[in-house]
Amino acid sequence: MIRFTIYGKPQQKRRHRTAVRGKYAVQYNPEENVEAEATIQAVAMQHRPEQLLDGPLIVEIIAYFPIPKSVSKQKRKDMLAGRIRPTVKPDWDNIGKIYSDALNNIIYPDDKQIVTGITHKLYSETPRVVIDIR
Repeated sequence: MIRFTIYGKPQQKRRHRTAVRGKYAVQYNPEENVEAEATIQAVAMQHRPEQLLDGPLIVEIIAYFPIPKSVSKQKRKDMLAGRIRPTVKPDWDNIGKIYSDALNNIIYPDDKQIVTGITHKLYSETPRVVIDIR
């Protein structure tokens, strides 16, 4: 099993953008995706196995979101205990997408190997993403 933590607010995979350059339309990856993937890859490189993982994989992503500053003490307590969970953007699948894509050719050859993917959204005073790969 490989487990590591990426500190900071959980990121999401944004859709590719299209721009018109002269008479041609071109698609490009938004800068937010490029920066987020670079951060994820830098942390993942520290946990890279000697050989890329082969075969079916189970990936669990636990995304810890910051607690809004305007909540009451009781609500904050409930958020930290997991009784109140984030129902805000980004969507769970966009979180999973950016992290699983960023790990291609670092932890495993391709994210098509993921046969089970689970994404949890929780609150914490320390925003971060924990990734477990089995």
